[in-house]
Amino acid sequence: MIHFFKRCNLLFLVPLAVILNYFAFENETIFWYMYTFGILVLTSIALAFGQVKEELRTWQSLLYGIGFGVLLYSVIAAGFHLLSLFPTGVAANVSGILNALAPDSIWHYLLLVFIIVPGEEIFWRGFVQQKMKKHVSPFVAIVLTSLLFGAGLAFSGFWSGALAGIAAGLLFGALYEWKRSMPALIIAHIVMLIFLFLVIPLPV
Repeated sequence: MIHFFKRCNLLFLVPLAVILNYFAFENETIFWYMYTFGILVLTSIALAFGQVKEELRTWQSLLYGIGFGVLLYSVIAAGFHLLSLFPTGVAANVSGILNALAPDSIWHYLLLVFIIVPGEEIFWRGFVQQKMKKHVSPFVAIVLTSLLFGAGLAFSGFWSGALAGIAAGLLFGALYEWKRSMPALIIAHIVMLIFLFLVIPLPV
């Protein structure tokens, strides 16, 4: 049974991840509890059956992480402003989800920094993307992982967040394939969120 799970874990874990994301974003009253629980489950499995890579020195991880974090925030902000020029309803969609789910207390930010962000990167980039590379090219693995990363958000009606998740997945996936550094990914993700929620929030 364990041998079978090791060989076929993506078949079970990817649908599980999408379902957990869907239920977390579907009910705002339990979002932080449900999402954190889901991330802990997925991260534990990823660490048990995968391997986290680190091929950069600490200062290099910081440099690339900060740079990619700022770049990703810029891409998301530019995409938001571009979509706002058209009758897409992006501002209302983003405003609704941020009002319901954005971090608004210290413990929310602590969960993001110490559990959610590291867990997302370990599971999606460090585990799913690497497993997919055994069957498809690195480029296709990055694209597929990014689409799956955004699927849970899309099913919950947060389509603008799904687009942002896909864009983030593409950049984070490319960074991981390029530099093989999980700390750089986590730093980039945290920097992006700091800009998004604290430094230069989207004008919604």
